[in-house]
Amino acid sequence: MPHYFSLGDIPHKRHTQFRRPDGKLYSEQLFSTEGFSSNYSLLYHIYPPTVIVKTEDPIDVSPRLATENILKHRSFQGFNIKPEADYLKSRKIVLFNNDVQLTLAAPQKGLSADVFYKNADADEVIFIHEGSGKLKTQYGHLPFKYGDYVVIPRGTIYQIHFDTSDNRLFIIESFSPITFPKRYVSKNGQLLENSPYCERDLRKPQDLETIDKKGEFLIQVKKKGMLYPIWYGNHPFDVVGWDGCEYPYAISIHDFEPITGRVHQPPPVHQTFDANNFVICSFVPRLFDYHPLAIPAPYNHSNIDSDEVLYYVDGDFMSRKHVTRGMITLHPSGIPHGPHPGAVEKSIGAKETKELAVMVDTFHPLKLTLDALGIEDENYVMSWAE
Repeated sequence: MPHYFSLGDIPHKRHTQFRRPDGKLYSEQLFSTEGFSSNYSLLYHIYPPTVIVKTEDPIDVSPRLATENILKHRSFQGFNIKPEADYLKSRKIVLFNNDVQLTLAAPQKGLSADVFYKNADADEVIFIHEGSGKLKTQYGHLPFKYGDYVVIPRGTIYQIHFDTSDNRLFIIESFSPITFPKRYVSKNGQLLENSPYCERDLRKPQDLETIDKKGEFLIQVKKKGMLYPIWYGNHPFDVVGWDGCEYPYAISIHDFEPITGRVHQPPPVHQTFDANNFVICSFVPRLFDYHPLAIPAPYNHSNIDSDEVLYYVDGDFMSRKHVTRGMITLHPSGIPHGPHPGAVEKSIGAKETKELAVMVDTFHPLKLTLDALGIEDENYVMSWAE
């Protein structure tokens, strides 16, 4: 989680009178996690953030289970997900369990001026593979570009805007808080010297825009696999100031500093974020192992306790054949996997790698959706045959 931050105007003491220029009270909102027992922020609105003027029946957007066959190595061509104009319709869940949903999206546009989105169930980590733009929230603006992880706490109302029509996103929805790995953080909450990134790498909201506007503003709220259309009478971005430790932020995969050693390092050295029953890792350009007899290629390994998902971003991958940008591989727990034939010998003597990838390891099996089957490479499971 980020550290304490503040933007705009706030009163000297929390939960005290804070008045508008016309003498009326600003409306204080507590945005808290785990009830009132964990991180929070306090936002100060021009109007109460509770004025609902219209609702409609929800739409089912839950993942569509395709098969119960989970013990099979699989590969998916992520860039075969077709672009769609609407940001919300473009989001296609491909893998899921009770802890996490993995989504591909190719939105051509963001959300229109009076339409907003709120995920009431899950923190979102949006990895920007192609495109750039700006996330707009009650906390301010957050510009993003290629290689960024945009971390959005659950319950955050946002709009997303893109600079181009060619955008590719890998979205991780977590039903538990996205946090920094505990081994990276001091007992007082600071990122330690052994962490592969630090607070300077975190980009926080900027340019708080207070919009004083009444009307009908549609917030599409996702809850338990349903999308609820709810119209509010005030613009949700009517915040004049806020402070706290719960807010969206961004960090670039390019700012992740790799941890290397004399022999091949295990995957936890690549960990970037932590969550309940899964982790998110970043594979970035780095020097290879420097023992004189080192084998740079990863060793064969059995995922006894976890499914391994790799989302390939860019660069060359010496352990895999026929890797394409946006490709996803799923190596389930219960059966071993490792480098493709010839990759081990070929890697010996190599000094560095230029690979870029995002890995998600889950500690409960992942299930496939119909959208995943539509982009699957059926021959991948046999790709270790000589």
